[in-house]
Order: sequence, then structure tokens, then C-alpha cells
Amino acid sequence: PVRGYRAAKVMLTREAAAAMSRAQAAAVQQGLSLLVYDGYRPQRAVDHFVEWAADPGDTVAKDAYYPDVPKDELFARGYIAERSGHSRGSTVDLTLTRDGVPLPMGTAFDFFGELSHTEHPAITGEARRNRLLLRDIMEGAGFRNYVNEWWHYTLIDEPYPDRYFDMPIE
Repeated sequence: PVRGYRAAKVMLTREAAAAMSRAQAAAVQQGLSLLVYDGYRPQRAVDHFVEWAADPGDTVAKDAYYPDVPKDELFARGYIAERSGHSRGSTVDLTLTRDGVPLPMGTAFDFFGELSHTEHPAITGEARRNRLLLRDIMEGAGFRNYVNEWWHYTLIDEPYPDRYFDMPIE
């Protein structure tokens, strides 16, 4: 368990939640829905990720989530940061679903590697179309994509751009 997550809930600022409502409405118009993996993240959770990244012996998830990236390069490559936009409350990780089933996106959510870059040239066909559709929906609702992670979006006009909160999710 990650520190700071005491309940299976997603929290966002009011502004981000309103924008997510607009994004969900746009997805529904296309027969789809949004599946949110993560939103607000307490700073203590970010600190937990930083500690994990600094432990070279903990490689349990390497094969599934970062098979081609040395663990000591996760910070340099931008996959983990000591300060996360999630802790400002207006960043969300998500995907598209149809009838409750996530659409193919070419990689798993939270996969650390170049294949997760939103427009990676090796991602073609349906997965590429799905990534670009997700981006169109989210940009239309006022979010911008982090180009290294197809699932990661931040509200453009976030209300707390310089604040990092540490309230646990309960």
C-alpha cells in the first residue's frame, strides 16, 4: 500500500472535476466512458514513490512496468519526480472504456518506457487512434497531456499551480 491512500477514492479540485465532467460527456457522445486510475496524490505518496525508486533491491515490478529502463534512470527520464502535479489536485491518470472494458492503448497504464509516449511511432492502428481520441477529449475539456505518458493529463488552468498538498485520501 502506498502512504496517504486510505480509501479507494479519486479526488480532484472542483475545477478539474468540472472539466472531467465535460470530458466524460464528450466520451459518452462517442459511446465511451472514462476510467480514472489516479487523481490527487498526497505528497506522502509521492515521497513513498521516491523512496521506492531509490531502493535498487526492490525490482518486483520491473518486468511489468519498466523492463527496458534502469531503475536509477526513472527520475532522469521523467517517470518519477520528487514533486508531482498530482499533488496539486488537478492532474488525472485515465483511459477510455467501452462497456466497462478499457480500450487498447498499446501499453499498460503506468508503463515506464518510450512506448508510453503519447505519439510513439511504434504505436499504430487502434491503439494510436484510441490515444489520440483520449487526447482530443481531454484537450477539449481543458486538459493538457504529458507527452511521455498517454494516460496523464493536467488541467491547463489549474487553481493551485504552485501548491503541493499532503492530505490523505480517506
